[in-house]
Amino acid sequence: MVSTTASAATDWPETIYSLLKQYKVRQVALVPDAGHSRLIKRCIADNDMDVVTLTTEEEGVAMMLGGWLGGARGVLLMQSSGVGNCINMLSLGALHRTPMPMLVTMRGDYGEFNPAQVPMGQATQTVLEAMGTLVNRADKAEDIGAAVEATLKFAYNTYRPTATLIGQRIIGAKTFGKD
Repeated sequence: MVSTTASAATDWPETIYSLLKQYKVRQVALVPDAGHSRLIKRCIADNDMDVVTLTTEEEGVAMMLGGWLGGARGVLLMQSSGVGNCINMLSLGALHRTPMPMLVTMRGDYGEFNPAQVPMGQATQTVLEAMGTLVNRADKAEDIGAAVEATLKFAYNTYRPTATLIGQRIIGAKTFGKD
């Protein structure tokens, strides 16, 4: 179990990385994302983890399923807009009873400036749940450890797709010079 100390609350990428190690995650599939950048760098630096950069998020669903069949635990890192790219594939984890933990940085919610991010950002949790995914959400850094641990534990104990949504209050809303 991960502590929710002030350190864990302010360094949530390290908290997630520690949980990935604790749960013996060896494969990390991702589409590059600024919200996950510190976690991605940490995973790339770990020689015990295979980090695969995807062309599109649905490839990560296939990778998680194949990795599990081959005996490797994995995690899929993506942005909320990526959930929309893999709606059809998401049913496979529930259908085949395969653990598929996903860590999703949110766009289109708190403080979003880009109107194109809002529809999928607002629908992300509903879409994941409709495809059979158990969803946890963290909107405060101090909640990330518990939410990610619940996601990993549920995925590997019940053989189901799971997700933690990491809210924009934590990662910060992008501005690109907008007010």
